[in-house]
Amino acid sequence: MAAIGRYNCAFNRHPLTGLRHTLEQLVRQAVAALQAERLLPAELPNEVRVTRTKDKQHGDFTSNVALTAAKQVGRTPHELAQAIIERLPQNEAMDKVQIAGPGFINFFLKPTANRAVIGRILEAGRNYGRSQVGAGRKVQVEFVSANPTGPLHVGHGRQAALGDAIATLLEATGWSVSREFYYNDSGSQIENLALSVQARLAQLAGEDRPMPKDGYHGEYIREIAKAYAEQHPADSRGQNLAAVTRFAVAELRKEQDFDLQAFGACFDSYYLESSLYASGKVEETVRALVERGQTYEQDGALWLRTTDYGDDKDRVMRKRDGAYTYFVPDVAYHVTKWRRGFTHAINVQGADHHSTVTRVRAGLQALGIGIPEGYPEYVLHQIVTVTKGGQEVKISKRAGSYVTVRDLINEVGRDAVRYFFLMRKADSQLVFDIDLARSQSEENPVFYVQYAHARICSVLRQLEEKGLTYSQTAAHANLDRLTESHEQALLETLARYPETLETAAMNREPHQLAHYLRELANDFHTYYNAHQFLVDDSALRNARVSLILATRQVITNGLELLSVSAPERM
Repeated sequence: MAAIGRYNCAFNRHPLTGLRHTLEQLVRQAVAALQAERLLPAELPNEVRVTRTKDKQHGDFTSNVALTAAKQVGRTPHELAQAIIERLPQNEAMDKVQIAGPGFINFFLKPTANRAVIGRILEAGRNYGRSQVGAGRKVQVEFVSANPTGPLHVGHGRQAALGDAIATLLEATGWSVSREFYYNDSGSQIENLALSVQARLAQLAGEDRPMPKDGYHGEYIREIAKAYAEQHPADSRGQNLAAVTRFAVAELRKEQDFDLQAFGACFDSYYLESSLYASGKVEETVRALVERGQTYEQDGALWLRTTDYGDDKDRVMRKRDGAYTYFVPDVAYHVTKWRRGFTHAINVQGADHHSTVTRVRAGLQALGIGIPEGYPEYVLHQIVTVTKGGQEVKISKRAGSYVTVRDLINEVGRDAVRYFFLMRKADSQLVFDIDLARSQSEENPVFYVQYAHARICSVLRQLEEKGLTYSQTAAHANLDRLTESHEQALLETLARYPETLETAAMNREPHQLAHYLRELANDFHTYYNAHQFLVDDSALRNARVSLILATRQVITNGLELLSVSAPERM
């Protein structure tokens, strides 16, 4: 064990700062002291990082800064770790600091450190856990971006939940976020949509017209045809295909908007693929690639040299019939993102878009306009399978060929749909069990978390009904009464919330927050089942009520970021 040095620092004085951040600040101050003494260079190549230990025998937190920096400064990791520890600022919450293994710095906290989290949570309220890590940088999150050819299916729903939650997590960690929906309102799918509506119009007029080969057969096509005929009596057979196209796309865009509103997903902007052609941006992009020598003609087609940028083969940009392949407007679209100032862009899409990633990035690199490699960033999600009664549900009464988001919301409610879509990592397949989502049991994760919140609200109502007093000031003076193992577990979980948010945002993984809330709910339910809160001992009662108030606040904060409600009664 090494003594903590002579420098003085108030521990975790900012209510929004988590313990890990505070320790990182302390280590940075120690490193700065070494730099001031010219024992370390002015700039270290490695960032100071502190992480939680997996084994409490190794302390509460650990840092490998000495290991990563030692080689650059010509000292052994153990020597550098010792020098850092000797210059760590003093603080009232640190119990001891040890060097472990080849040079890890392990931090052991006093019990008061975790108990102090109660005050931080109650002081910060809704802002507890939020940070300014993003420093106001602009980022665009594009998600859903469904073709306006039918109602939103469950895959779109998973994407909506993921994109919205990623955007919200980024906002909570200090990014300036813009949510965008890209409408693919051009191409063969839109043509097939219009031909499908036209065929239904002919059938409504008594004509024996077959549906097109690649047409859409859902009941919603018949509904659009009826609406078109009513609003366009002079063209009740849909002879004006351009008018039918505009009408069908507008109707389905409106329907998708209603679905998204019911789901609680909102957007700051919408971008039309058709506008890229109308404004000449697609032609401008192709011309720039040709002028830079990034293309060649072969077999009557125009090819992009994507193999120069990591692709396994070159890709056709313009087919022999003059039509552009699907990734070309995507390249033009992402140029507009870059020029709109979004130096960070995240696309949330289905795993079937995997092949698009390399092509779009290659096109952007080939333009030579300063767009970095890896732009845009992609979050790809796997498929959703819906089951009911142990059997897979494959079709919707209205959509015909798939299950819609609206079907699921009607079955189990928005909260369950959103939480279930977020509780698994994006790149894992998801089985949405309708029976589980409806159940009121601890196996249902959203019910389990919401029930923890409702239980706390019930305790607080009982406090008032029994005429018992609660003093937050008195509670803070008696937090040392929280000595039970269940209380310690709950305190440690509450203290992890800020770093959970930061990690979930940084990794674009909302499931980390969903898992955390399930763990927090479990800690609370275990505590609830083992102890009484409204005890006669007022000092202990005040301390325990403060603890569950803090727990309720964190559950509320976490559910809000997932756009799931926190009911007071269940």
